[in-house]
Amino acid sequence: MIKNRLQALRALMKEKNVDIYFIPTSDFHQSEYVGEYFKCRSYMSGFTGSAGNLVITLTQAFLWADGRYFIQAERQLQDSSIELFKMGEEKVPTVKEFIEETISKGQTLGFDGRVVSCELGEELENIVDKKEAFIKYDEDLVDLIWKNRPKLAHEKAFIIEEKYSGMSTNRKIEQIRNKLIKAGADTHIITSLDDIAWLFNIRGNDIDSNPVVLSYAVITDTEAMLFLNESVLDQKVGAELTKNNIIIKDYQDIYEYVKQIDGDKMVLLDQTKVNYCIVKLIKAGIINEINPTTLLKAVKNKVEIENTRNAHIKDGVAFTKFMYWLKNNVGKQEMTEISVSDYLYHMRSVQEGFIEVSFDTICAYKENAAMMHYSANESSNAKLLAEGLLLVDSGGQYYEGTTDITRTMALGVISDEQKVHFTAVVIGMLNLLNARFLYGSRGINLDILARAPIWELDIDYKCGTGHGVGHILNVHEGPNGIRPRLLKNNEMNCIFEEGMITTDEPGIYIEGSHGIRIENELVCRKGTKNQHGQFMFFENLTFAPIDLDAIQPELMSIKEKSMLNAYHKDVFEKLSPYMNQEEIEWLKKYTREI
Repeated sequence: MIKNRLQALRALMKEKNVDIYFIPTSDFHQSEYVGEYFKCRSYMSGFTGSAGNLVITLTQAFLWADGRYFIQAERQLQDSSIELFKMGEEKVPTVKEFIEETISKGQTLGFDGRVVSCELGEELENIVDKKEAFIKYDEDLVDLIWKNRPKLAHEKAFIIEEKYSGMSTNRKIEQIRNKLIKAGADTHIITSLDDIAWLFNIRGNDIDSNPVVLSYAVITDTEAMLFLNESVLDQKVGAELTKNNIIIKDYQDIYEYVKQIDGDKMVLLDQTKVNYCIVKLIKAGIINEINPTTLLKAVKNKVEIENTRNAHIKDGVAFTKFMYWLKNNVGKQEMTEISVSDYLYHMRSVQEGFIEVSFDTICAYKENAAMMHYSANESSNAKLLAEGLLLVDSGGQYYEGTTDITRTMALGVISDEQKVHFTAVVIGMLNLLNARFLYGSRGINLDILARAPIWELDIDYKCGTGHGVGHILNVHEGPNGIRPRLLKNNEMNCIFEEGMITTDEPGIYIEGSHGIRIENELVCRKGTKNQHGQFMFFENLTFAPIDLDAIQPELMSIKEKSMLNAYHKDVFEKLSPYMNQEEIEWLKKYTREI
């Protein structure tokens, strides 16, 4: 099937005089996760991971995937004729390096400019110019061969009331206008869906588990415009937007609108977010800066934080009841990765204020857990036995906030090696949770706290340690994050501010054997301020037992045991009021001091 699609695309490339065609994993808004309409890379390659880039020439095809997906990509690309490039590995070129090495004078590089950021598009433009080649960016070639392509999503939008958001839409827009004045800009174009959802206090369902609305926004000193499919607005949402003086325009009209911006105006936009096609149409001056909304929404206000605490209690209750059921019934009744995941969904769904999961649950048994972003399907769906490790990474969207929790659980006998690995991961997670650090620190300064116990085993994990989390929004949110090295433009590496919520999730992944990850969410808080400066710390938000059946206590220091015992004491105090007597007795056992 994939070979036939590649053959059809190459025939079209020849017809259009395109020699290399680039397909990123993106939509018109540079979203991390995309709706079904935008899954061109998946359609053309068979690789279903959430990240990756595909480059097709007239004779070859190549897929770039990061360390989270090496195992999955190798399996899914079998017999496809597509070669895997493992990003970050030695002697592996980047997409841009490959294109520069491959394209020849007079040839043409093609891509859909609506799904490529302005920043990347201009970098490709520079490469092509240097090689005396050409770019064709005004046509989506995959669309011409994709039969029965899904339609653009247009699910109903809903309003987030101020009791959940903590700030009115008008107040947020006022903050943006103040930022425009400071930047010397007249107009601000926003295309990132989470920024728009936060600014207008609206949510939707146009991307699974990411409660956003396909839309663009423009803010000037006098107007606030929202470009979307009007069918998503019911009377209540429409009335709320009208009350806030929001001008509604059609989703596709953004391209015509930007053409009309006066050439003497200055437009503020983020070239990593706004697509190449939009920027190519702007005649006005451009100020390229991170969207002001990005930092504003990353620093949660008091209402958002208090609501998030409540969401985590609900989520902790749901997960802990699930863990109780799992531990007591595995080996006694038939269970699979999918059926167990469905049970956890049910436990969340009965919680008041639950909207949907915050991402597709990763429920991975034994060797499947070595794939960081494994997704069970009918062919891979493993049966659970009373042995080995089960990794469950999951979360919920509630009206109070967004949750993300991972627990790895022993379903029975596990090996000594697995206990050593599990204990190292727990120590790393607790080290970061209990960090004290000076204001001005970034994720790159803190990553080693979580990674060091794992490095001591000569093991590493090929991903970051933590990511920012949105408020009733994307479970992955910048600009805060925790990782061992800088990404381009310091992405996910800002200074930690009070109110930022970040995950803490070290892990160990052994191909063919097991995967272990323990994850909590943390909110950054101010601590002591003295002659040495402003100290910061993390408040834990996530409450669920860490499986003591998989711990090897003799590998832990007195301090490390104390940190685990203190955490489990909090878990029992927070969750036991919501448990029945049998569950309380079980919870006592799984939060006991060691």
